[in-house]
Amino acid sequence: MEISHAYDDILHLPHHVSEDRPHMSLTDRGAQFAPFAALTGYGAAIEETARLTEEKRELTEEQKAVIGSALQVLRERGPGAGPVTVVYFERDHRKEGGAYRRLTGTVERIDEHSGVLELSGGPGIAFEEILELEL
Repeated sequence: MEISHAYDDILHLPHHVSEDRPHMSLTDRGAQFAPFAALTGYGAAIEETARLTEEKRELTEEQKAVIGSALQVLRERGPGAGPVTVVYFERDHRKEGGAYRRLTGTVERIDEHSGVLELSGGPGIAFEEILELEL
């Protein structure tokens, strides 16, 4: 008994080659089945959520006095004083909290009006963000 197949009539026909369209490369053919990133940016969002931040520590009155005294010494020494090391709090612009940074350099400027200490090679540091000031 012979089994009849639905496609017996076309099964052994020659492969069709279009005269109008160029042959697609194997790379392009494979790209049609490549994974598709439906959740673009999801991985970055997960990483951002997992990134840790710290809360800003509250200074005691004694710590504030020590920093105030160190700033006064720097005012007296003037620009070029150094090396100075500052540990300061940098607020995170995307999440609540931030991180503590350490910067060492020479004093470029102490801006009393805006309350900012500027060291060479670094950002302006607000007095209230300073945790430690080493002369």
